[in-house]
Amino acid sequence: MGNDSRYSHLDDVELADAVQAVRDGLTTAAARGAGEDIVFEVGEIAMEFTVEIRKDAKGSGGVKAWVVSADAEASRGSTRTHTVSFTLTPKDARTGGSLRVGNDRPGGVSRFGSAGR
Repeated sequence: MGNDSRYSHLDDVELADAVQAVRDGLTTAAARGAGEDIVFEVGEIAMEFTVEIRKDAKGSGGVKAWVVSADAEASRGSTRTHTVSFTLTPKDARTGGSLRVGNDRPGGVSRFGSAGR
């Protein structure tokens, strides 16, 4: 990644933004799956990041965790990084149940293999 401009957006990603990107991806997948015959239940999501803890330089005194790439970690030399691992279990905010990617209507096999002929 390093100096490659295709990946410049990956530098200095806040940990909260990285988790939000996963949430957004699941929401998009659920919307795209609407009306499909097959649905997927989303299980636990294991995430692991190398982060750098930084104090806000703007004077608010806040501390944030920033995700760093392997290239960025190597180029920063003396910066201390930490590995953060956690597991998320997605839930449907409306029902509290498991998240499903797709539509809840009963599916059929009419378009699968020999059953569709």
